[in-house]
Amino acid sequence: MKLNYIFIFLGVGVMAVMLFQTVDREFKLHNVKAGLVMTSEEVKKKEEDIANLKTKIKGLKESLSTINSKMDTLRMKQEVALKGTKDQETKLEACNKQKADIVKKRTDIESASVKLHIDHQATKTKAQQEIQSLKQQILDRDKAICAFADTTNEQARKLCGII
Repeated sequence: MKLNYIFIFLGVGVMAVMLFQTVDREFKLHNVKAGLVMTSEEVKKKEEDIANLKTKIKGLKESLSTINSKMDTLRMKQEVALKGTKDQETKLEACNKQKADIVKKRTDIESASVKLHIDHQATKTKAQQEIQSLKQQILDRDKAICAFADTTNEQARKLCGII
């Protein structure tokens, strides 16, 4: 009988241990299920966040593509402007060369004009001196003629200045 009590006591002990393990596993299983539900909710939340981020990224890509196209057009405009600026600079250089040539020709013409003016003045003074000397010679000749001329003749009086 004692053996029966020992077996009963051992059977109840084993059952108590098994009952305790079963209850413990049930609690752990319940916690795992609750954790799984929470994890699945977090996964769904993160998936929604990822979907939202994907739409935002798509919108940003679209805006980036429009900005890139605008930048391309601006670069093309800049290239055109730079090309126009270079063309204008070459035209300006050519114009400045022409201006320098014209200024050089102008100074040459002015110096030639001044030289001609000086030559003209010198020639003019020489001509006036020559005219004066010729007038003096004519007056001397007329005086010499008046000395021999007949003062009764009207032409001779005009020539000699006699009234």
